[in-house]
Amino acid sequence: MISAYRLIDPLSPYRALCRHFALVVQMARRDVVGRYRGSFIGLLWSFFNPLLMLMIYTFVFGIIFNSRWNAQVTGHFEFAIILFAGLNINSMFAECANRAPTLIVENTNFVKKVVFPLEILSWSALGSALFHLLISTVVLLIILLFVKGSLPWTIVLFPIVVACFLPFVAGTIWLLASLGVFLRDLKQATGIITTALMFLAPILYPKEFIPEPYRDWMYLNPLTVIVEASQDVLIWGRPPSWIHLGLYAVLACLFAWLAFAWFERSRKGFADVL
Repeated sequence: MISAYRLIDPLSPYRALCRHFALVVQMARRDVVGRYRGSFIGLLWSFFNPLLMLMIYTFVFGIIFNSRWNAQVTGHFEFAIILFAGLNINSMFAECANRAPTLIVENTNFVKKVVFPLEILSWSALGSALFHLLISTVVLLIILLFVKGSLPWTIVLFPIVVACFLPFVAGTIWLLASLGVFLRDLKQATGIITTALMFLAPILYPKEFIPEPYRDWMYLNPLTVIVEASQDVLIWGRPPSWIHLGLYAVLACLFAWLAFAWFERSRKGFADVL
């Protein structure tokens, strides 16, 4: 039976992570290695995939469509780098969200083990996505150094931006993982939603392209603040909006807590359904 303490304690999701951190790391590592097992170059694909995608973005958007971010950014590589910075955040979220609805269903052997902490499945999935975000960011910084000849000092703030994003992503996984046990069509709907969120965030275009009366509505998209903050610290060399980022972090932690409480309450029905 779930204690009331676990339901009302806002730190309960992170206590679970601390208690089982070694197991989370082990499962995340197994997930990353398993994804490339059997391939010729193995883990090197995690480096070459984002590099190839950056080249494709540069060719399609910079050369074929001749896209420009704004009047100050006119080069093909510059546009592709800005695009890549936002897409990395979207890719991390989409990887977690699209996987979440089947996370419990694909691990039914763990559901039947009373002593296994099911909540860490979300943390392990998030850890795997974080690894790919790290590799993609390294690729981005290498290309940025090649194009501009230097890196902005604000890149040291990027871990803070990601840390503010993690509670929301973890909460999304807990919510979708629990709902996915009971609603098997959720996986298809999630793919549509993550695609819509990408196009409604300032990833493929700057926020200034949106008519001013509707511009603030973009902040209802949970990706907007993080995408803008990532572009600020990685591309533009300026600190993020601390007010926006701080408010986002508070709301993300609240969402993670509520999602975790729902996951813990609904988990007692997993075995019956599966």
